[in-house]
Amino acid sequence: MTDDRPYAALLAKGEDRRELILSAAQRLLKRHGWRGITLGRIAREAGVSPAGLLHHFESKEALLHAAVDARDAYDEAHADMDADLITQLESVAERFHRAPDLVGMFAVLLMENLDPDDPLHDRMFGRYRASVRTVAEGIRCGQRSGRYRADLDPDVKAVEIVAFLNGIETSWLLDPSIPLTEVFTEYTGSLARQLAPADDSP
Repeated sequence: MTDDRPYAALLAKGEDRRELILSAAQRLLKRHGWRGITLGRIAREAGVSPAGLLHHFESKEALLHAAVDARDAYDEAHADMDADLITQLESVAERFHRAPDLVGMFAVLLMENLDPDDPLHDRMFGRYRASVRTVAEGIRCGQRSGRYRADLDPDVKAVEIVAFLNGIETSWLLDPSIPLTEVFTEYTGSLARQLAPADDSP
């Protein structure tokens, strides 16, 4: 019977090295953006050779996509899609503390890929549109159940909410001392009042 343990150990070591490279890339992308770093610098930060990095990521663009994949996977793993929209927004502040490099990296990459010719533009644009659709559907769900006022345009309100989330990430990068918990509490409280159906009682 073949002993697969050496292969399994080698595979695990390769996965560990891949995660080291991704973590190094996320830290550097947060601080310098994709234009300000090279694969060689990422390799040094991760403690691997350039050849070792290229074994896992064949190009800088492939590494960028993998870094964003990691951020998306993190969000999906920590999202409660069954929760009310307000409850979901209230929990976002925790992400800044749990995964600051992922939050910062995404904010920087978003600003760096506004031009249609930028390597992540299509992905960032598609993700933005998907976020707006998801939030708008959350509002519609609340309207159908009677929890949210029916005279509010879900698509317009969704654009505002996503703009707040993108804006607070950029503001936090500029000034990490921002009291995030208080800001989110204030915003979600205001949003809940705006979404609440009118009180028709005399």
